[in-house]
Amino acid sequence: MNNQFRKRIEEQEEAQEQKELETVEEPVKEDGPTTAFFRKLFTEGVVSKESATDMLPFLIFLCVLGMIYIANSHMAVKNIRDIDKLSKEVKELSWEYKSLKADLMFKSKLTEVAKKVDTLGIKELIEPPKKIIINKK
Repeated sequence: MNNQFRKRIEEQEEAQEQKELETVEEPVKEDGPTTAFFRKLFTEGVVSKESATDMLPFLIFLCVLGMIYIANSHMAVKNIRDIDKLSKEVKELSWEYKSLKADLMFKSKLTEVAKKVDTLGIKELIEPPKKIIINKK
């Protein structure tokens, strides 16, 4: 009886081995070229898991450098926009200053001042001013 059980066990083991061989021999699904490249890269020993783990700090460093580069470019663009905005504001203020200065110069002319104070009853002198001299004798 031992032999019958042993035969059955051997037959079951052989059947399992054949199933394993059949599953191993099944065609591998063809992935896209990128996944096939990475699978080949990591499984065939070009880059092992240990070496990839050893490279991790360097890869993190490269990622941080990339983020710093991107942040720097964003800051530069922001600064350029601020400079353009401020230069436009300076131009507008310069135009306003020039127009106000011209208006003040016009209003401070003798004829314009005379027109404004005429309503108050003050009139322009026609005679030149006289100098008052006091003798101490």
